[in-house]
Amino acid sequence: QVDLVESGGGSVQAGGSLRLSCKPSGMPFYKGSMAWFRQAPGKERGGVAGTNLEYTTYYDESVRGRFTISYDNTKNTLYLQMHDLKPDDTAMYYCAASYSLYGGSLLLREGSYNFWGQGTQVTVSS
Repeated sequence: QVDLVESGGGSVQAGGSLRLSCKPSGMPFYKGSMAWFRQAPGKERGGVAGTNLEYTTYYDESVRGRFTISYDNTKNTLYLQMHDLKPDDTAMYYCAASYSLYGGSLLLREGSYNFWGQGTQVTVSS
């Protein structure tokens, strides 16, 4: 069993930055694949950024160049650094993990993951 705990959400004005963190417990070290998803009110949850053991990363086109996903194996923590935030980025952000190794667009497929956090809210005002 893997528990994922997200933190770092909050309210920010457009153009601002936030860094989300996700710390898994139950996984002794990073292996497999991890990702960030988001769900805005009235919309389906969708993948934002993913990474795997080989440190391959993949981003949704809407955030490419503004968001950076990274994993610090010394802290066993997944991060999502978000810059130039826009009101459209407003959503609940979820951390996801899997013991399977994925690459490319499979990193942003919801069905690739079987462990999920409770979410952290990001609100961007104009």
